[in-house]
Amino acid sequence: MSELDLSGLKVVVVDDSKTILRTAEVLLGEQGCWVVTASDGFESLAKIASFKPDVIFVDIMMPRLDGYQTCALIKANRQYRDIPVIMLSSKDSIFDMARGRLAGSDKYLTKPFTKQDLLSAIQTHVKLNTAAPAALPEG
Repeated sequence: MSELDLSGLKVVVVDDSKTILRTAEVLLGEQGCWVVTASDGFESLAKIASFKPDVIFVDIMMPRLDGYQTCALIKANRQYRDIPVIMLSSKDSIFDMARGRLAGSDKYLTKPFTKQDLLSAIQTHVKLNTAAPAALPEG
């Protein structure tokens, strides 16, 4: 059937590879997403705070602040803990996936990923987030 409409979805992609950043930017941009990129975990934290994304893709192997640390910091912050974090890695061992889960990631994608891998990861989490009824503030 038709794909989920991703127009206006705000996505942050964090990776130290310019190729991965550019690929994700193009693929997601074609789907109507607003994409902001960062080349490491430290840079991503400021961008996440100002952009308030709907989904975050984080590479694991990065200088300064790796993907596990970045994810743990995002999930430790009350304002951002509900944003789905999808880990990107060339490592595909059970240990790496478990470590991603422990850091709080919502999904783990192995590189090289396809356009369909990216889109289905987003669709899964967008559906999960939009399916839940919003709680009304009390009082």
